Amino acid sequence: MKIPDFGYSTEEIRAELEKLRHPLSIAVIRAKNPFNVGAIIRVAHSFLVREIFLIGVEPYYEKASMGMQKYEKIVDCETEEVFLERVAGRPLIGVERDAATATLWDVPMPDNLVFVFGSENDGIPESLLAKCDSVLAIPMYGINHSFPVTVTTGMVLCEWARRRDPLGR
Repeated sequence: MKIPDFGYSTEEIRAELEKLRHPLSIAVIRAKNPFNVGAIIRVAHSFLVREIFLIGVEPYYEKASMGMQKYEKIVDCETEEVFLERVAGRPLIGVERDAATATLWDVPMPDNLVFVFGSENDGIPESLLAKCDSVLAIPMYGINHSFPVTVTTGMVLCEWARRRDPLGR
């Protein structure tokens, strides 16, 4: 079943969504697999993050975002330095198992934060990890070493939303 057109322009929809956005952003080291970045954009849209920073110059697969890229503020940052300039003064929380200082369950998540996600092959570069206020890991129980970056993004954003559920669920 296809959902009927809302009858609004993309800009009108973006303006309405802007009123609902949350005080957090995400940053993604552009992945080696361009499908993953597109899928992360789709996931981030589901949580109405303020903006999505893409660090690096590799392209991403727009089809994987299922059209959600047109509703999101995507900020291209060619380098880590450009990214750090744009988020100066905001709390950075890296998501990187091997460098973790806290778990997803106990890391503080202040307003205005930026979650930083690494590429699936190389993770978050050491130089960027050093700039993070904290680094979290998601508990794992199997023998595999990591979650797919798209799944990780969904779990982290879901925990952020759970902590802010106005009904206390």
